[in-house]
This record gives sequence, structure tokens and C-alpha cells, in this order.
Amino acid sequence: MLGSLLAGTKEAPGLPFIKNGKKYKVIRGMASFGANLGREVNERKNTLLKEIKPFVPEGVEAIVPYKGEVIDIITQLIGGVLSGMSYCGASTINEMHKKGCFVQMTSGGLRESHAHDVIVA
Repeated sequence: MLGSLLAGTKEAPGLPFIKNGKKYKVIRGMASFGANLGREVNERKNTLLKEIKPFVPEGVEAIVPYKGEVIDIITQLIGGVLSGMSYCGASTINEMHKKGCFVQMTSGGLRESHAHDVIVA
């Protein structure tokens, strides 16, 4: 389930457009009104669409910031996994499963683990 992670990428469906100087893409959930209407039109290409089958739309149609290419996102994900592997001294994913453990953090510890006392640009 990577829909929201990959939405807005070059490879995702939808056309990019510029709004107020920023690049966006239109996205739609596959249970949205537009997606259902598109399927209905494709199924009945050669017939007049007089009435649409009743359905309850569940997805949304929205815009998301353009994110570039999928490879850039995957590179970040791989970097996160490799970083996690290094923290637990693992050289393979299987080894990380065996050696890794979850640690509960306090809110103070979480604050300290992030950049603090600086202005992040």
C-alpha cells in the first residue's frame, strides 16, 4: 500500500500542472467518483451513457505536490533501511530481523533525537 507515498511522482497517473508557481499532480482514489465514472465509460465505449450504475464513492480526488521520480523516493527508503541495519549491526535484512529490537522512547528522548537548538533551513 504505497499510494500516498508514490502519489505525485512522475510515474504516477495524472497530469502535472503548476499552481501559484508550484508543481502539483491530480490524484484520485480508485473508489472515487471520477475513477468509477471512468471505468463505466470505458466499459460502455460504444453505447450512450444515459444512466450510471449506482455506487457510493469512497475515494477522494485531490492534488498533491509533485515529488519527482519514483527512484528518488525508493533511494530514500533504501537509505532508511540501511541506516536501521547499521544501528543493529546487521549486514542483511534477515540478520536485522534477528538482531533488531524496538525501544520505547520518552517524549524528551524523542525531542533530543531530532535536531534541536538550531534553525533547520
